[in-house]
Amino acid sequence: MIDVIVVGSGPTGLMLACELRLHDVNVVVLEKLTEPTKESRGQGLHARSVEMMDQRGLLDRFLAVSEKFSAGGLFGGIMKPWPDRLDTAHPFGVAASQPVTERLLNERALELGTEIRRGCEVAGVSQDDDGVTVELADGTQLSSRYLVGCDGSRSVVRKRLGVDFPGEPATIETLLGEMGATEDPEAIAAVVEETRKTHLRFGVIPQGDGMYRIVVPAADVAEDRATPPTLDDFKQQLLATAGTDFGVHSPRWLSRFGDATRQAERYRVGRVFLAGDAAHIHPPTGGQGLNLGVQDAFNLGWKLAAAVNGWAPEGLLDSYHTERHPVGARVLDNTRAQITLLGTDPGATALRELFSKLMDFEEVNRYVTGIITAVGVSYDFGEGHELLGRRMRDVELKQGRLYELMHDGRGLLLDPTGSLSVKGWADRVDHVVDVSEELDVPAVLLRPDGHVAWVGEDQPDLLGHMSKWFGTAAS
Repeated sequence: MIDVIVVGSGPTGLMLACELRLHDVNVVVLEKLTEPTKESRGQGLHARSVEMMDQRGLLDRFLAVSEKFSAGGLFGGIMKPWPDRLDTAHPFGVAASQPVTERLLNERALELGTEIRRGCEVAGVSQDDDGVTVELADGTQLSSRYLVGCDGSRSVVRKRLGVDFPGEPATIETLLGEMGATEDPEAIAAVVEETRKTHLRFGVIPQGDGMYRIVVPAADVAEDRATPPTLDDFKQQLLATAGTDFGVHSPRWLSRFGDATRQAERYRVGRVFLAGDAAHIHPPTGGQGLNLGVQDAFNLGWKLAAAVNGWAPEGLLDSYHTERHPVGARVLDNTRAQITLLGTDPGATALRELFSKLMDFEEVNRYVTGIITAVGVSYDFGEGHELLGRRMRDVELKQGRLYELMHDGRGLLLDPTGSLSVKGWADRVDHVVDVSEELDVPAVLLRPDGHVAWVGEDQPDLLGHMSKWFGTAAS
């Protein structure tokens, strides 16, 4: 029997596969597409995702093929300088297109021994107390101990589970695609600059070789949103919005997206989990979608591995929903707010001007940037030290960097004095005796996802938290 079947080989599914394979979990990824998609909806990694890639030793791969960016708030089309004193050692994003992100994660997943099966469309899912059965479109059946649906907004897994997906349907729609343009680049830039003074849902971004990524408001919401728009649709809307179609031609890919916001009521049903767009959809304002899904996977991976390997404490799998569902809900809310700010009516214009002035205050800018980049995400672990529940930013140690010690996806006890012990959990938690001038704490226990599980110096107190997050001590 397969340990975990992951349905969907997008960034969420591939990140999850990588996390599981770090713990020797037998993973099979099922993908209905026979080839990787060329569409690039996600355009980069925000700071928290950059941190995660560094925690797993993958950041250098991204930086080798992508540029850094630090666009600041990037909220509702309002651009501000990056705020000072943001709580991260990685105050930048990485402008990696979705195909690049998928390629790098796919390469890593294969290096770790993941089995990826393309051309495998899931038609049915059922489960009992012992495992999950997947029926493929060709009639083949597979069995696994657990299954995770990372199969997008129209998730077959979610539908077969009967999980409700409440929210609001799309009220506006935007066309998105990559294509050539015959118009002079300087003329295009001038038109874009003028048009964006009133239409922030519009953009023509050079991609090199005479190709452009074009974003333009649609005329209305399509009845069948699964059907891609045509080049003529783009030409008509470019004329209506910018007064010219730029001579667009030779599209690489064309798509559409709306402002629908929906969230699965449950992220877990028995042995089946939902992650990424299968669990939540929202407008792409702020570029949060791909990042939110990858961060779901980072939260779930080590927990699911703990269950497969037999040491997961009671409630650990349920903590995936408890922790990530509120995060998803907050992203839905902030994208709702951003869609309002992107409006063209006088009320939206006035609100955007007010919000822009508020973001000139550093505290506001830092708060909003923390929302978009997810460095402000904190889980509720109860009362305690101010770091409790927050993810730990990278810090310099006497012997290197903290994130360099987290590549294997294990827990970590950073103990400056060397007076503590992880005896009984050494197979799950690394004990690092080192000092950081950037940390004013006696000792800190980190989960594999980098969130602070305990701060203190008392060994009996530490043991209680070790049991809570890492299960029963080995004899």
